[in-house]
Amino acid sequence: MIKAVGVLGAGQMGNGIAHVFAQHEHPVLLYDISAAQLEKALKTITQNLERQAKKEIIDAAKIPEILGRITAVKGISEFAACDLVIEAANENEALKFDLFRQLDEMVNKEAILASNTSSISITKIAAVTNRPDKVIGMHFMNPVPVMQLVEVIRGLATSDETFQTTASLVEKLGKVMAVSQDYPGFIVNRVLMPMINEAIFALYEGVATAEDIDKGMKLGTNHPMGPLALADLIGLDTTLAIITVLYEGFKDPKFRPCPLLVKMVNAGYLGKKSGRGFYTY
Repeated sequence: MIKAVGVLGAGQMGNGIAHVFAQHEHPVLLYDISAAQLEKALKTITQNLERQAKKEIIDAAKIPEILGRITAVKGISEFAACDLVIEAANENEALKFDLFRQLDEMVNKEAILASNTSSISITKIAAVTNRPDKVIGMHFMNPVPVMQLVEVIRGLATSDETFQTTASLVEKLGKVMAVSQDYPGFIVNRVLMPMINEAIFALYEGVATAEDIDKGMKLGTNHPMGPLALADLIGLDTTLAIITVLYEGFKDPKFRPCPLLVKMVNAGYLGKKSGRGFYTY
């Protein structure tokens, strides 16, 4: 049974994951290498809980209780007694391998180690540990407290027991599971990222303005947000990283990153988080 949960990374995804687990009565340990990011995450969780209370999704009186279940910790070693640790660090293969090696050494040997990766191979991540049967992908969607889907990815060695425990947990969190085999991009980004990349190519080739590309997809295909605005929200660096995983994983030119996207990332135009991407914030 999963009780105590560790969340490694307190960025956009990590704080949302911590929020949802605490809301569903799990004690949560939250760690980030940046103390400032950790402090920001706790403020964001508080604001998002208050927003939920205003919408009558939760009882405002329960906010202190939910926040009381989240403890900011100073290192990975403090995850030792967790039943589950979810890694929500940057979409960088080498970084994730390093973090999973550390987690494998420091966390209870019976614990499940999950990655929130949106594209990197769970099989490869699991292979750097001594518990590949207990490694699984739990790809939450952004914003985590709002979005219903959790994409669950089985590595080649992931055990049935680990999968069933994870599936049960997703249901208890009030989320809906979609199961993917371990291929680059899984389900969501295998379909989403080529669409975003093609929208960037359309801008790059002068087919239309960013505004008209997004307007076309919003009003013409009923998307809640245009692909270029969505790329800005995701982060253009993360978008490029995922498209690169697809391109290198399949060796298929249809996944090649648009040169405009590469140029913007090189310039530091990363979207909403940097104040400038396809739009100015």
